[in-house]
Amino acid sequence: MEKKTTVGPKGEVVIPKEIREKIGIEEYSEVIVDILDDSVIIRKIKPESVSYVNFYSSTYSKKLKKRIDIKKIVEEQYKGNT
Repeated sequence: MEKKTTVGPKGEVVIPKEIREKIGIEEYSEVIVDILDDSVIIRKIKPESVSYVNFYSSTYSKKLKKRIDIKKIVEEQYKGNT
């Protein structure tokens, strides 16, 4: 499937909707950009990388009785180890 698109002033390229839907690229998906001869290759990362903190926050934190800022706790622990 070949589609024509335009490079914006900051080097941004819009991936046409038909192509995004076909390979499953959604908003904020991470992709790999590579060069092959004189072509630019954009590949979807499989599986998509998700930080442990974001994964935990979106799954287990819903079961907690009170809200806990996990990112803040991790940052405080990291600062204490330097």
